[in-house]
Amino acid sequence: MVSVIRFTILFCLKMSKLPVKRRIQHLLIAPVVKLLFFVIWSSCRVKVVGENNIDALIKSGKPFIPCYWHQHHFFCSWYMRQLIRRGVKIGFLISPSRDGEIPAKMARSWGGVVIRGSTTRTGAQALRDMYNIVVKDGVSPVTTSDGPQGPIHVFKIGDVLLSQFTQAPLLPLSYAANKSWVLTSWDQFIIPKPFSKIIVTIGQPESIPKGLMAEDLEPLRLQMENSLKALTQSAQDQVSDDIKAST
Repeated sequence: MVSVIRFTILFCLKMSKLPVKRRIQHLLIAPVVKLLFFVIWSSCRVKVVGENNIDALIKSGKPFIPCYWHQHHFFCSWYMRQLIRRGVKIGFLISPSRDGEIPAKMARSWGGVVIRGSTTRTGAQALRDMYNIVVKDGVSPVTTSDGPQGPIHVFKIGDVLLSQFTQAPLLPLSYAANKSWVLTSWDQFIIPKPFSKIIVTIGQPESIPKGLMAEDLEPLRLQMENSLKALTQSAQDQVSDDIKAST
């Protein structure tokens, strides 16, 4: 009880120093977002395909780099939470701006490791920070491979470089839902509707050899891009097959 009272006092003191608008956002938006995640995550029926591709990585105890499209963050982050529960140290790169405060708190509440940075604003520093948590702390950092600003479905070379520098393999994954909302954002962000059927597809890990020159990395970048596209198509096909089978 004492710890609860202490936390409440410290929280109130911190909130009192924030602008009124920011306090309202913290108090109202965060619970709504958490509730949205909970309702959708808990109500959807999920099937994971290719989980054997990740089991060997977990058994090895070595870090890896989960990568997926920015539009798939909603449910791929659900799978990241499942990995955290299996003892994997999962890291999330989250914007250092005020807009990143709520996602950072949510990621920490799941047990994730938070790296505050941006590949567009603090690109070199963000890459160094991610390198350090992989090599020194054994963290597996999540990357949204066409984010944070697109173009959509274009795999960024930074993920390939991070894998080469750290020697942590890239692990592509995707998902599809039989019922979803698609936002009009640059990434066409997908939010599954409650009680949807979800197919999560996991591809084979890809290691990037050391010593390759920049021109040698482009075929590997393209290979990862095609792998993610194929996983997405596979998930969509399986969702369609399930719909046909049920009618």
